[in-house]
Amino acid sequence: MSKRGKPTNIHEDAILSSSKEIESMKAEFCKILNKIGAIEFGIFRLTSGKVSPYYIDLRIVPSFPDAFQKICNLYIKLIGDRVGKENFERIAGIPTAGISFASVIAYHFKKPFLYVRREVKLHGRQRKIEGILMPGDRILLLDDLVTTGKSLISAAKAIRAEGGIVENAVVLLDREEGGRENLEKEGIKLHALMKASEVADKLYETGVIDEGQYKTILKQIRKK
Repeated sequence: MSKRGKPTNIHEDAILSSSKEIESMKAEFCKILNKIGAIEFGIFRLTSGKVSPYYIDLRIVPSFPDAFQKICNLYIKLIGDRVGKENFERIAGIPTAGISFASVIAYHFKKPFLYVRREVKLHGRQRKIEGILMPGDRILLLDDLVTTGKSLISAAKAIRAEGGIVENAVVLLDREEGGRENLEKEGIKLHALMKASEVADKLYETGVIDEGQYKTILKQIRKK
């Protein structure tokens, strides 16, 4: 822990300054995916309900402390460059994968954290939004990835229903299956570190996946 009470090796002033740095971040992300075994091929049903022949499991990242720290740094740089910490009052994590990342990022930026349940809980205060939300607050949505945008849009609607303002969403990966376009229709700008096609390109170029797997990812993207 630093003297200012922030996690070590996580830098508030880490801003994307050049295309070279952006490419370095993307390479780091792909390296992490490979190292922790986050990429799988098979038949998977996604949160969106779609069936996919490949799966990038970012839910396992927090189980690898070094990878978790590096991934959080990528979020911080992405937010600093694409959104700006002055442009939001609170950060909302999208369950379940986005919650662990969002809580760390909110702590780093010294912003209040909240999360949005998929369903209203039937006990206690029976809330869908957990945390403090004030009318007029600008809320930054944070998730691991986006497919169709269904989860992010649902969260945005819940927040807006309580007076919050949602204009931006940050993810590490855009699977390029309609999410960006669907979010734009709802007035939400998507900020993604990488597109699925970019990940496929880098993994294929470095020999992590073979030609068949590479084509599998691209075919899924074209099916959107």
